[in-house]
Amino acid sequence: MHVEAAADSKSEERPSTATATEEDLKVWDADFVKIDQATLFDLILAANYLNIKGLLDLTCQTVTDMIMNKTSEEFRKTLNIKNDHSPEEEEEARRENQWAFG
Repeated sequence: MHVEAAADSKSEERPSTATATEEDLKVWDADFVKIDQATLFDLILAANYLNIKGLLDLTCQTVTDMIMNKTSEEFRKTLNIKNDHSPEEEEEARRENQWAFG
């Protein structure tokens, strides 16, 4: 009886191998995508061309995380996108899409 109780308590104290490995992979993935934008975009193109779904998902999620909850100005700055709209065009877009800027 005591042997079974000891075995049960040991298994409760220690995370399963699958969980530890899953956490290790998450850490590795996070470190892997800490790269410059040009390399990240090249990885997205390569993963798409080679049909590597896991890599494509990881790299696209990284870009999504980079731009999530940002204003259009912050979005352009983050992705080095030139603003080709005049101030008048931007104001018109804000008026027409006021629901999105609320």
